Amino acid sequence: MAASELYTKCARVWIPDTEEVWKSAELSKDYKSGDASLQLMLEDGTSLEHKLDPKTKNLPYLRNPDILVGENDLTALSYLHEPAVLHNLKVRFVDSKLIYTYCGIVLVAINPYETLPIYGTDIINAYSGQNMGDMDPHIFAVAEEAYKQMARDERNQSIIVSGESGAGKTVSAKYAMRYFATVSGSASEANVEQKVLASNPIMEAIGNAKTTRNDNSSRFGKYIEIGFDNRFRIIGANMRTYLLEKSRVVFQADEERNYHIFYQLCASSHLPEYKNLKLSSANDFAYTRQGRSPVIAGVDDTKELCTTRHAFTLLGINETYQKGLFQVLAAILHLGNVEIKDRDSDSSVIPPNNRHLTAFCELVGVSYQDMTQWLCHRKLKTATETYIKTLPRLQATNARDALSKHIYAKLFNWIVEHVNKALITNVKQHSFIGVLDIYGFETFEINSFEQFCINYANEKLQQQFNMHVFKLEQEEYMKEQIPWTLIDFYDNQPCINLIEAKMGILDLLDEECKMPKGSDDSWAQKLYNTHLKTSSLFEKPRMSNRAFIVKHFADKVEYQCEGFLEKNKDTVNEEQINVLKASKFDLLVELFQDEEKATSPTGQVPGTGGRTRLSVKPDKGRDKSSKEHKKTVGCQFRNSLAMLMETLNATTPHYVRCIKPNDFKLAFTFDPKRAVQQLRACGVLETIRISAAGFPSRWTYQEFFSRYRVLMVQKDVLPDRKMTCRNVLEKLVQDQDKYQFGKTKIFFRAGQVAYLEKLRADKLRVACIRIQKTIRCWLARKKYLRKRSAAITIQRFTRGYQARCLAKFMRRTQAATTIQKYRRMYVEKKRYRQKQAAALVMQTILRAYMARQKYQALVREHKAVIIQRHVRGWLARCWYKRCLVSLVYLQCCFRRMKARRQLKKLKIEARSVEHFKKLNKGMENKIMQLQRRIDEQTKENRSINERLNGMEISHTAESERLRGDLNRLRGVEEEAKNKTNQVNSLLEELERVKKELSSTQREKKTIEDWAHTYRNEMEKMVSELKEQNGSLKKEKDDLNRSIQEQSQQMTEKMARAIAQETQQLETDLNEERSRYQNLLTEHLRLEEKYDDLKEGMASSNAKPGHRRTDSTHSSNESEYTYNSEYAELEEGSRAREDVTRGIDTSLTLKLQKRLTELEQEKQSLRNELENKEDQFQRARARDDVEFKKARGAELEYESLKRQELESENKKLKHNLAEMRQSLLGDKAAGAGAPGSPAYKVLLEQLNSSCEELDVRKEEVLILRSQLVSQKEAMHHKETMTEPSIYAEDVSKLKDADELKQACIGLKDTNRSAAPDFHKLNEDGELWLVNQGLKETIRLLEHQLQTQRRSYDSEVETLRGELQNVKEENNRQQQLLAQNLQLPPEARIEASLQHEITRLTNENLDLMEQLEKQDRTIRKLKKQLKVYSKRIGEMGAGQTEGQTSPGQMVDEPIHPVNIPRREKDFQGMLEYKKEDELKLVKNLILELKPRGVAVNLIPGLPAYILFMCLRHADYVNDDQKVRTLLTSTINSIKKILKKRGDDFETVSFWLANTCRFLHCLKQYSGDEAFMKHNSQRQNEHCLSNFDLAEYRQVISDLAIQIYQQLIKCMENILQPMIVSGMLEHETIQGVSGVKPTGLRKRTSSIADEGTYTLDSILRQLSTFHSTMCQHGTDPELIKQVVKQQFYIIGAVTLNNLLLRKDMCSWSKGMQIRYNVSQLEEWLRDKGLMMCGAKETLEPLIQAAQLLQVKKKTDEDAEAICSMCLALTTSQIVKVLNLYTPVNEFEERVSVAFIRTIQTRLRDRCESPQLLMDTKMIYPVTFPFSPSSLALETIQIPGSLNLAFLTRV
Repeated sequence: MAASELYTKCARVWIPDTEEVWKSAELSKDYKSGDASLQLMLEDGTSLEHKLDPKTKNLPYLRNPDILVGENDLTALSYLHEPAVLHNLKVRFVDSKLIYTYCGIVLVAINPYETLPIYGTDIINAYSGQNMGDMDPHIFAVAEEAYKQMARDERNQSIIVSGESGAGKTVSAKYAMRYFATVSGSASEANVEQKVLASNPIMEAIGNAKTTRNDNSSRFGKYIEIGFDNRFRIIGANMRTYLLEKSRVVFQADEERNYHIFYQLCASSHLPEYKNLKLSSANDFAYTRQGRSPVIAGVDDTKELCTTRHAFTLLGINETYQKGLFQVLAAILHLGNVEIKDRDSDSSVIPPNNRHLTAFCELVGVSYQDMTQWLCHRKLKTATETYIKTLPRLQATNARDALSKHIYAKLFNWIVEHVNKALITNVKQHSFIGVLDIYGFETFEINSFEQFCINYANEKLQQQFNMHVFKLEQEEYMKEQIPWTLIDFYDNQPCINLIEAKMGILDLLDEECKMPKGSDDSWAQKLYNTHLKTSSLFEKPRMSNRAFIVKHFADKVEYQCEGFLEKNKDTVNEEQINVLKASKFDLLVELFQDEEKATSPTGQVPGTGGRTRLSVKPDKGRDKSSKEHKKTVGCQFRNSLAMLMETLNATTPHYVRCIKPNDFKLAFTFDPKRAVQQLRACGVLETIRISAAGFPSRWTYQEFFSRYRVLMVQKDVLPDRKMTCRNVLEKLVQDQDKYQFGKTKIFFRAGQVAYLEKLRADKLRVACIRIQKTIRCWLARKKYLRKRSAAITIQRFTRGYQARCLAKFMRRTQAATTIQKYRRMYVEKKRYRQKQAAALVMQTILRAYMARQKYQALVREHKAVIIQRHVRGWLARCWYKRCLVSLVYLQCCFRRMKARRQLKKLKIEARSVEHFKKLNKGMENKIMQLQRRIDEQTKENRSINERLNGMEISHTAESERLRGDLNRLRGVEEEAKNKTNQVNSLLEELERVKKELSSTQREKKTIEDWAHTYRNEMEKMVSELKEQNGSLKKEKDDLNRSIQEQSQQMTEKMARAIAQETQQLETDLNEERSRYQNLLTEHLRLEEKYDDLKEGMASSNAKPGHRRTDSTHSSNESEYTYNSEYAELEEGSRAREDVTRGIDTSLTLKLQKRLTELEQEKQSLRNELENKEDQFQRARARDDVEFKKARGAELEYESLKRQELESENKKLKHNLAEMRQSLLGDKAAGAGAPGSPAYKVLLEQLNSSCEELDVRKEEVLILRSQLVSQKEAMHHKETMTEPSIYAEDVSKLKDADELKQACIGLKDTNRSAAPDFHKLNEDGELWLVNQGLKETIRLLEHQLQTQRRSYDSEVETLRGELQNVKEENNRQQQLLAQNLQLPPEARIEASLQHEITRLTNENLDLMEQLEKQDRTIRKLKKQLKVYSKRIGEMGAGQTEGQTSPGQMVDEPIHPVNIPRREKDFQGMLEYKKEDELKLVKNLILELKPRGVAVNLIPGLPAYILFMCLRHADYVNDDQKVRTLLTSTINSIKKILKKRGDDFETVSFWLANTCRFLHCLKQYSGDEAFMKHNSQRQNEHCLSNFDLAEYRQVISDLAIQIYQQLIKCMENILQPMIVSGMLEHETIQGVSGVKPTGLRKRTSSIADEGTYTLDSILRQLSTFHSTMCQHGTDPELIKQVVKQQFYIIGAVTLNNLLLRKDMCSWSKGMQIRYNVSQLEEWLRDKGLMMCGAKETLEPLIQAAQLLQVKKKTDEDAEAICSMCLALTTSQIVKVLNLYTPVNEFEERVSVAFIRTIQTRLRDRCESPQLLMDTKMIYPVTFPFSPSSLALETIQIPGSLNLAFLTRV
């Protein structure tokens, strides 16, 4: 493409600048080929003429369009060059506050110098499982990519973190390791990840120091291999270190410090435990005061030492070793203060009694004289002799410093070795991920041997990086099958050869070290002579002969030769080492145990001038060790670097390049000079150059089509997207070398995307102009139409007047025309009527003729039809008669045959005898009927006579009544005469009263006058009072109004307060419920962990420790359900102790804290146990008294019952005798005939006797069955924990005498009726009863013997326990003796372990005793209720028993409660004890939910289990109830553990568990749960057991199942949410794809199906229908749906906050549409009120935030009032990430974001950025009674439950 097409007016370019490196400018004039300069205008408006290089004519770099600025990946930029990279990083870092950016496969991390909330667990969870590039750049994305490739490809990975000091390498490596520790699932295991992270403080203390560029600079490189097992969980780690900067121990530059550990010790010297180190301030020691900066701002060295010591403890380095390490470090400081003085020019001396040397010798345990000797002397050996030579002061000082460095290096290696030991485990390593934290390219004013090695390592890493990048580029091209040419990239192999090849710098350095008189100057001369003319990468400084320059890939570096030989040889005096090896200090000896005698590659100490060097003749036996020890530092570093490169080449590398933005550690401040320097050094620009050399921009065909659809016309669009893109590109870009078509992508050269964007922008600009033109046209047309309307109005009125005139004229004309019309009409009408009449006459005549002709034809046809009908009828009748005659003849023949046969049969029967019998029987029946009729007539006569007698009696009574009335009337007549006399007297009295009345009227008139006067006065007074009352009313109304207003205000205030309080209480309740359910989740996790540990113990070959056997635990299988969480934690910890047989240090600290908690819990349990025992004793005493009374009453009741039976038998005999006498006394001849009175009496007595006999037989059978069941119960109850009722009866008898008296009383009671047993009735029924009582007595005696045997067994048990106590005492003594032999630390650990075990066992024993006592108390209470009920029944029985023997008793009272067998089904299922496992297996473990949900009623398994439970309760079998419930709970847990990832299974058992819980409530007997029950359901309530505790257990199980359901549902929905809610374009064409260009790694993209919003809706519908089929409660379904929508909203919002490419206006519209579809789904399912919509509110507001205006203060205010569900950090994050998809959109300005932050400053909210996707709303299970009757439930045969019996 010609430059004139790109460098046009308004094109933006980059020009070099001294301050900002690159500055943006805009062309003010088109560039033409041949121009020598460009006319530019800077951003500040300044004009500038930029002259081009006359030689190269290179034009300045073009600037990318604004739409491409701020991209996640630098390779997505169309123009790939240094200014574009620098500007993109600056925009992301400064404006968007984004510190991570991709550069191809490299993650560029800029140190923000500020703590950012982007490393929490929620961020880790958000990046877990995501492909690299799907989310915004992050260190977690790189870690996830490494972890995923390791798990998928089973190939080891490595993460290479590099950068200069202060760039954040260590922090990045730390976060990567934290990510692995979190996602690998090992957080709850053996704290391996904590140990790996704990190694950081230790390594920072001993390997980090303050430099001029960084306060915490790593002065060594480390490579940490994090090992994983075959399940990809962390199992251990290993650390390798490289090139520790030992020279820092003895020398620090200005403003720098020594290693942190020295300053930490000096800062803590005032503490008592460090007094023996004899330390003081850091300014007092030579090794810590050289940099003159002993303190780091904001760092407390004392606290840092505590952190270091805690890390040591966590890694298993105990206090003894720590003190030893501190002693060695303090000794190094004291050694540095040893002053060596000149004795003469060739010798030196240490002043006597040097306190620092004395302190050194005391700390390391060596002789003062030996150290004094060998600090100032050395031993020289020849082939024949050995002699000692003095050292000058300078050499002695160097030797002292070399010893200090050597000791520190040994100490450093020892610590690294022990850290690795703590991180290594015995589990086989399956794979590993290595994290390389190594120094970046360094260049200082003075560069020495350390910088040379660092830069050499970076050259090797850069070469490996270049090859890997080139390899990936090649693989991408080959995969897409496009032609490619070899990309020319910088190969630094020549520089590496200059350093490490034969006769290279390192080789010459080693050779010079072997020379007897080798020096830095001679080595420099060799370098000049060897490489100055042969290598272009080697240069000599102009002004120095002791330095050399190497051209590295990053920059030229000048190295000073001084000190190279010294540092490379790393020599130490052999005799000094021998003195240290002879130390009494064990740790120091351990440090030097592998030290050989030869400590220098030449066997010499360093020296200059007149120093003599003699070669050492090594011993023959030490050839091998000498060769190993002769390796120089450079050689060792080269070998270790080669090993590192071999490791990295065997892994898949991932690169993190850390950039330091400024040297002043200012937050989010970007220095372009420092940044571009590091970008050049770390290889980022090289990656850009390699990418730019090929095809950096890569688009899929669909993305290209969606983006550049506007550049196509309709005819260009083909069904094949690939052909469409090919045709369009051939038209748009003429040069075909600028692009290539791959299999799935289009590859573009650099700058082509910008060109296409320019074309697209031009096309859109034309479209915008057209839109503007149309709008302006519309506005002009609207104005024109208004004017036109006004003109038309004027015209209308004018034309109206004219029209009215015309109308008048037209009306006159029309009137004349009308007159003419009617005249003419009359004439024509008359003429028409004449013609019409003539035509009608003619038509009439013609039609009549035609009708007559037609009629005649019809008559002829009709007559012919009649003739045919009669003929055919005659023929048919003839045929019918013939058939009828034939049929009658056949019938006669057949009937004759049947009659003959019947006649023959009747003749035979007439001759038989039976016929006569039947006739006679019929006669007898007729006689009996006649007799019955006679009897009926007799009865009717008798009744008529009785009626006549009654009528006579009534007539007599009526006569008597009439006589009485007559007498009464006569008395009334006499009374009337008396009343007449009284009337006369009353008339006289009336006259007198009239006179009095007249006088009274006069008085009344006077009173009325006075009253009138009084009324007038009162009316005046009332009017006055009314006025006063009115004023008072007004005042009252005012007061009432004010009071009402105040009361209304108070009411509103109280209502608000109550609402707030209610809301607060609800919030607290939900929080409490959530905490409780979280505890249940933790409880379940611990149970699973406990099971895993048990499996591990079963499979482990380790020697088991002391454990409790199963016999020490309760037989109750549900004990784990009631145990506390702490007990389970203790169980788990004890299991781990059995496996590992050792206590980890971190575990020891936890157990120390746990020990105090266990002691407190033990004390509280003891107190509670004592209280329970007191209550039990008191209840036992009360029960003894009441039971004695009840037992005595029961014995008396049994004797009365026997007497009653005897009297009843006598009554029967008496009735029989009466019947016989009545029969014998009747002498009539027909007395015994049927129907006679004697015959009737006989029948009645016989029937009653038969009925009574049946009743007695039934009672005898019931008594027998009761005795047999009592026998079985006695044998069964002997094995139970609680004694039976009869056993307790016997046990209540104090001694044998009482028992004998009770037995004698029973025998005496029975003996009184014994002689007549067989005479009471014919069948001997009472004799059988007596035998049953005897059997009962024998059973009681047998129980007495059993009780005695149990007492004997208890005595034996107590003796065994006493023996166990003795053995335990002996064992304790043995342990004590063994502990005394151990060292103090091991003794403490052993005693602590033993004490924990002992307390745990005691705690479990106490809990078992407490639970047993609770069960005993509940059992006794139930028995007490039974006894009280029986006492009431016996009292009623005694009352009835007091009747006389002659009275008839209808219902006999039985001695025991015998349940009557109900004929109808009671809603219970009976099963045998041995069938319980089969029940659980068929109903739970092997049940298929799909068949049950579709074919059977919902909740059927729950109903069946409850019906089985009802029967166990009905028979009062507590063990059966307990085992059934426990088996059910454990089986449900088992099936969920086995198939917990199957949503259908989990949903099915959630529904059934809730239904089972509701059944337990509904039939519990509590009134609160019985309101909706029917009468029949209330009869089915549980009667014997209170299962409230089990209801709580089942409720907890339901909560666990609900949480499992949510997890299962989340796992299904998780892959769909991001794709369906964010990535898929539901509204096609709304969002144009922005050019990302991100080149994902091929291996990181899995072939997954694309999910849409419809996929999510279908899945939600599947969930909903499944739960409805399973019969899940509607309220529970609402809670599940609410949780589903919360997950969808949270995951979508979190991804939106972490994906810059999703934050655009069009994406906001897509999200809002998707949310509306979800709401529509809620409406369809009737779930709008379940609260699910509210969970999407943050997502809705985020989508609205993407669409609203974001410019003015009014917009900011609107955003603040709109986004109430979003936090401030989320709002700011969305605004920072907002990215325009088109050039016509604008970015959000930094000022606007600051305005938003200012307005939201007062919000009180969590600073958390992401929503917690793991949050689960607390679930509730509202009581939902079932209307289904239990007795109507049928068990299908498909369940294989034929062994269940309906009761």
